[in-house]
Amino acid sequence: MNQPTPIQPSQVPVLALGDVLLVSLQGELHDGMAEQLQHDITQRISTSRVTGVVIDISGVDIVDSFLGRVLAEIASTARLLAARTVLAGMRPAVAITLVELGLTLRGLVTALDVDRAMELLSQGGS
Repeated sequence: MNQPTPIQPSQVPVLALGDVLLVSLQGELHDGMAEQLQHDITQRISTSRVTGVVIDISGVDIVDSFLGRVLAEIASTARLLAARTVLAGMRPAVAITLVELGLTLRGLVTALDVDRAMELLSQGGS
């Protein structure tokens, strides 16, 4: 008899800093890891008092169309759960790639670094 495979915790750490979740992406994020991260963040928002999510992509060299879509979906889901998402640390090459792919990342506010992202969330503006 086959048992359903339990969902495994993400290999990407999701840290709670007060009412903000901090996610720092490093290196290449495979599709399965990205989907698991999306699930983990959604669960954390829905079961805690999270009002903001900062996703730091300064350690990411490449954002493909799938990861771009997952990031936008994280922001949309967070917004539905009353949390705001800020994408921090985007490298110029990543920004150029996203534009070339036609990805606008709707719902994502950007900041140059994590400090500025936290500042944006603390100001209550987006």
